Amino acid sequence: MEITGELENKLYILRATQKWSQQEVADRLGVSRQTIASIEANRYNPSLILAFKISRLFGVDINDVFQYMEFSEEDEV
Repeated sequence: MEITGELENKLYILRATQKWSQQEVADRLGVSRQTIASIEANRYNPSLILAFKISRLFGVDINDVFQYMEFSEEDEV
């Protein structure tokens, strides 16, 4: 049985709650706006260090920002 998964995030929701632009978040984290856009669109998984920086920026637990969703072959049937 093969187990696969994907990382989902609530970065857009947290950012919108603060009324920050992608550029403002990027500047606060020291990354590019494209990085923030890619994370929000689930096209890019941040490094563990960046994930912790994001959670600290918003004052929430890392699990409140990122959730790892696991799937097995049995789930696809």
